[in-house]
Amino acid sequence: MTIRLFLTIIGLAFSAATLSACGIFGGEKEDVRIEPTSSGVNGYLWRAAVETLSFMPMVDVDPRAGALITDWYAHPDVPNERMKVSAFILGGQLRADTLKVSVVRQVRNASSIWVNEPLRAGTELKIEDAILNRARELRIDSIGN
Repeated sequence: MTIRLFLTIIGLAFSAATLSACGIFGGEKEDVRIEPTSSGVNGYLWRAAVETLSFMPMVDVDPRAGALITDWYAHPDVPNERMKVSAFILGGQLRADTLKVSVVRQVRNASSIWVNEPLRAGTELKIEDAILNRARELRIDSIGN
């Protein structure tokens, strides 16, 4: 999978989450009331990260620690390339410096062995931006209710 295709998929997931106010948590739009959790993880960032990455299978989802780790994801059109994303929410404020996204990309070589390959510059930043934008939308929606 190319980075461009991966980012397109991220964008589609982001758009779908934006169009569906209930997201994967269910409920109506007026139910959107998220506050920082007792562990200090920002609830808006947490929900935005889960929604944005929901198209990928999850390995570890820990809202108390603010850690979300996906399993390897290969787009069906590009089966010889896969990616794994980790998102960490590092605090209770809705700010860019409280979110850290890491992406690992692998390509299957001629011997059918998965080998780490570099990402295109800015990939992690684009995913962080998608999560931050969704978190801001959730915050604005909660104020309007």
